Amino acid sequence: MEDFILNEDIEVFCITAKAFPDKIMEAHQTLHGLIDFHPARKYYGLSRPDESGKIIYKAAATELVPGELSQHQLEKFCIPKGTYHCILVHNFKEHIEEIGKAFQEILALDSIDPDGICIEWYMGNNEVRCMVRQRKD
Repeated sequence: MEDFILNEDIEVFCITAKAFPDKIMEAHQTLHGLIDFHPARKYYGLSRPDESGKIIYKAAATELVPGELSQHQLEKFCIPKGTYHCILVHNFKEHIEEIGKAFQEILALDSIDPDGICIEWYMGNNEVRCMVRQRKD
């Protein structure tokens, strides 16, 4: 595990999965159907429990051109800048369970932000950075 500093807020546009974890891939496929793949675009998965404890998952991406995603009336979300606990998962497509294990390890820490979310930052086709913001002291 390492600390990762996000120096600026990141505005993303989201599609909420109909169910967690069963419909995560469907949410990502829907998002990818709205925009062309581009290596400069950032892709994310965002999750946190709702009031009842049910996990809400959102597939998210950044805009490369202003308006390209907002024209679809997608939910906007701001990933806040700050210091994050981070675990990099290599070859995640073949070891998808490692993403859940990484978040379990991070969420067990006392130093996470109680209002933070679990963020999957997809780094190309092979790696995902699993991260949760640290509590501000």
